[in-house]
Amino acid sequence: MDEKKLKHLEFIQNIITRMNTNSFQIKGLAITIVSALLAVYASSKNIDFIALAIFPSIVFWFLDTYYLWQERKFRGLYNDVAGVSKKPNEIKLFEMRLDLYKGKKYSYFNVFISKTIWTIYLPIIILLLGAFVYLKYL
Repeated sequence: MDEKKLKHLEFIQNIITRMNTNSFQIKGLAITIVSALLAVYASSKNIDFIALAIFPSIVFWFLDTYYLWQERKFRGLYNDVAGVSKKPNEIKLFEMRLDLYKGKKYSYFNVFISKTIWTIYLPIIILLLGAFVYLKYL
């Protein structure tokens, strides 16, 4: 493998690492904001803060999905440049053609419902919704 191709792979790997870091930080931020809103509820006993915590959870779910979606596309690009894909796309040196990565594996919806995403956000939303309904109506 020549030096230019290795440099191209290094650029792609750096982007994948950044996307992964962003996704990790979004999960932490989501939990922090939800916890802060629950702490405000605990001190004020205003259940609207529980309902309010649902909104950032949904927003962070979509945002985290976006970063994982981009990461998957860059992983596809990396595999094509490295030559390990079963059906590689033709990628020119230092080209970052994410538009080539479409279909089931690279669809936003599939990432949205992937195990690494929904297992974090859906339980938070269900628990918040359950707590809100319980405190408001029971």
